Amino acid sequence: MKNKIQHLTKRQWIIWGALLLVSVFVLLNKDIVTSLLQGDIDEVQLFLERNIGYALFFMALVMIIQNSFTIFPLILVITINITLFGFINGFLWSWFTSIIASVIVLYGVRYVFQEIIIEKFNKGLIDKVDANGFAYVLQGRLFPFIPTSLINILSGLSTIRIIPFTIATAIGNFLYFFVLALIPAGILSSDVDEYVIFGVIFATILIYYVVKYLKHHKKKEKEKTEPAE
Repeated sequence: MKNKIQHLTKRQWIIWGALLLVSVFVLLNKDIVTSLLQGDIDEVQLFLERNIGYALFFMALVMIIQNSFTIFPLILVITINITLFGFINGFLWSWFTSIIASVIVLYGVRYVFQEIIIEKFNKGLIDKVDANGFAYVLQGRLFPFIPTSLINILSGLSTIRIIPFTIATAIGNFLYFFVLALIPAGILSSDVDEYVIFGVIFATILIYYVVKYLKHHKKKEKEKTEPAE
């Protein structure tokens, strides 16, 4: 055990330290965390609106937890942010912290927990991320049939580079979060804004198929340039 501790890299020390701080923070704020788990938005708002700076920090940690384990519904996190900071600021804070949280989870899995958890996941899923990379992550963000945390973990177990992962996450989460943010804002019930909703959905589908087409085209061009055996 002592030898394992001595061989931890600086990056691993930072990640383990961050996990410890998050655990301590959750224990010290167990009442508000309980309210969050119960979906009691009024209680959470009452606690956090006294200090906006603390609220920003707290909701960022909640987003990290959500991207690690998905124990908080994403719509709940976005709703609380919008309630506390307003529609635009709440949406942007949700989006920004989701990107940071995704990168943190990817690095944590790749450099600390990979050897521990890789055997628990289907190799076929990891191979899909390896093969599709950007497109796989973008598709997962736009059509979240797979939990956010699982996409982050699979990406950490794969060989996808951080830049494509971050860009795919930023694009996918921006569009998906915007649609989700319309629900607590009450815009989804407005007939006037139906065109906005359909526009966002159309743009989401269009981006997905454009990326898919470009990837297929690139693959065909590569096959043409490769010498025949």
